[in-house]
Amino acid sequence: YPAAPNITGPDFAQTLYNQAESFKADFEYAEAEGIDETTENGKPLCTVHTDAGDFTGRTVIIASGTEYRKMGLENEERLIGHGISYCATCDGSLYKGKPVAIIGGGNVALNYAIYMAGLTDTVYLIHRRDAFRGDDALVTRIKNTPAIKLVLNSNITKINGDQSLESIEITNNDGSVQNIDVNCLFVCVGRIPNTAAYKDLIDIDDHGYIIADDKTCATSRPGIYAAGDVRVKDLRQLVTATSDGAIAVESALDFLNH
Repeated sequence: YPAAPNITGPDFAQTLYNQAESFKADFEYAEAEGIDETTENGKPLCTVHTDAGDFTGRTVIIASGTEYRKMGLENEERLIGHGISYCATCDGSLYKGKPVAIIGGGNVALNYAIYMAGLTDTVYLIHRRDAFRGDDALVTRIKNTPAIKLVLNSNITKINGDQSLESIEITNNDGSVQNIDVNCLFVCVGRIPNTAAYKDLIDIDDHGYIIADDKTCATSRPGIYAAGDVRVKDLRQLVTATSDGAIAVESALDFLNH
C-alpha cells in the first residue's frame, strides 16, 4: 500500500480504526441482518436491522466485504490456524522449510505458490483442471520453478491431522488416490461476497456481488451505496477499496444535500 511498504493487515486495520476514532466517529459492533427502505417527507429513509437493534439514517454505505470460500471438508474448520490457511503472505513464514500445498488455479494460487517456493523446497500446487486460469506469465514462472510440484486434474478429498495438519488425500479425476504429507494447506478457491442480508433490496450479480455505479458507488436503491470488495469490479485491492470509500462518502453527502 502506498507509503506503507511493510505492514500487516491487522496493524493497518488498527491504524485506520485509530484514525477514525480520533475524528470522534461512533462505533457500533453488531451483525447486519437486513435493510428496509421507507420514505419520510418524500425522501428515502434507511433502517439497518442488526442483532443489537435498529439503526436509521438517510443513507447507508455497504462495505461488508467478502469471506474466503471453504472446501467444505471434514476437519477444515477445526484446523484453521493449525495447518489450514487462506493467506500465504500472512502465514507462510510459519512454514519455512516445511512441505506445503496450495489448492486453486487463479492468480492468487499461482502467486502464493511462487511466494512459498521462496521459503521452502516443496510446494504442491493442486488444481482440478489440467490448465490454470491465471496469467500466462505466472504460469510460465510456475513451470520453471523446481520447488513447485504440479498436481493437476485432482481435488483434495480428505484432510488428516489431530492437533495440526499432517497430510491431505488427493483424488485424481481418473479415480486414483494418493496421500501427501504437508504441514500447511493454503486454500485459494475463491471468495464469497457478504451480501445475503441485502439481496432482496438491491441489485446483485449472478455471483452475489452488489451492482453499483463506478462513478458514484450508488446501488439500485436511492441513498444506498456500496464500497470495496463487496461490489462488482475488475480489481479488488486495498487501494481500490479506499477509493470506493471516498467516492461513496462524497456521493452520500451530495445525496443528503439535494
